[in-house]
Amino acid sequence: MGKSFETAIVHNSLINTSNIHSKTTPIYQTSAFTFQSLEELEEFYHGNIPYLYSRTGNPNTDELGQAVARLEGAPDGVATSSGLSAILAGILAVASAGDHIVAADDIYGGTHHLLKHELNELGIETTFIPFKDASTIRKAIQSNTKLLYSETVTNPFLRIEDVTELVRIAKEFQLCTMVDNTFATPYLLQPFIDGVDIVAHSATKYIGGHSDVTAGVVVGTEALMAKARQKVVNLGTNLSPFEAWLTNRGLKTLALRMERQASNAQLLAESLTNHSNVKKVYYPENLSSKGNGAIVTIELGEAVDIHQFFSSLGWVKLVPTLAGVETTVSYPFGTSHRSLTLEEQESIGINQWVIRISVGIEDSADIIKQFECAIEAAL
Repeated sequence: MGKSFETAIVHNSLINTSNIHSKTTPIYQTSAFTFQSLEELEEFYHGNIPYLYSRTGNPNTDELGQAVARLEGAPDGVATSSGLSAILAGILAVASAGDHIVAADDIYGGTHHLLKHELNELGIETTFIPFKDASTIRKAIQSNTKLLYSETVTNPFLRIEDVTELVRIAKEFQLCTMVDNTFATPYLLQPFIDGVDIVAHSATKYIGGHSDVTAGVVVGTEALMAKARQKVVNLGTNLSPFEAWLTNRGLKTLALRMERQASNAQLLAESLTNHSNVKKVYYPENLSSKGNGAIVTIELGEAVDIHQFFSSLGWVKLVPTLAGVETTVSYPFGTSHRSLTLEEQESIGINQWVIRISVGIEDSADIIKQFECAIEAAL
């Protein structure tokens, strides 16, 4: 009998503990695994024994990759050391020197930098364009294009990607598609089921959920994940067993956290929309039947002293990340999109009054009051 998302997410342990019958998967905090003989060692290289060295595989990291894959409806997944290394592994499973990528221009700044600078040095060129129009995407595709890359919900302006259209264009040109599903999580969206080839997550964010791990997961077809896994092994971007265990523990409460955080975010967005000193509120509509996500991005009016605003937020912390159970704020202009040129920032709408809010699980009235007070104090 098939399980609902909420049930499957709790019962995601995939590791056989033999006769020990542990309720949760133990932490396999070991750098290597032992063998009783040379013959047994050889069995590893024939695929008959699963583990040799924790860089090449570990029960805890395997459990995380497979658990997220199952929630995304994908056949396989690979856990990595961070969200960016998951993105890197996914891209390198498809593209190599001489290849070309077409990417949305309004993606996370760290990914933009990876594509524009690091991968460019490896001979992989990227063209950044607005993904709002299908004809623009088609015009950017070259003879050596291998991949269309975007985010299901973009960072920081929360544009919902038209995944169906992206997949349609990719099939037309025989390309692969890859999306970052960090903001939506598989609780709200499952792009692999909609035809996307590779889905990446910064598991540091909602998958882990408690701001105490740095991790990534990439999921997709078995063939592509075999290539991604080999890149993780060869580049040394594996996740530690303990962090994998912590991330798996956090994953069990994803549905509960996202339900509350998305509800709070909706109420905050509605409140700030009517605020006279908030120039614009960015918050998705009709993202999912389960909610519209837990991120709200706002652009404050120019009458607001931005430095005083951040100083007046009280228990709402300024951090360069998102998705913990606490409400926090970040400053794209000075952190996540800092590496972009001023022209690149302006082209996608980032300026010094843009604030990204990661809404937590606190009482919604307290969250709303905290932002209203901070804006009032900054006038």
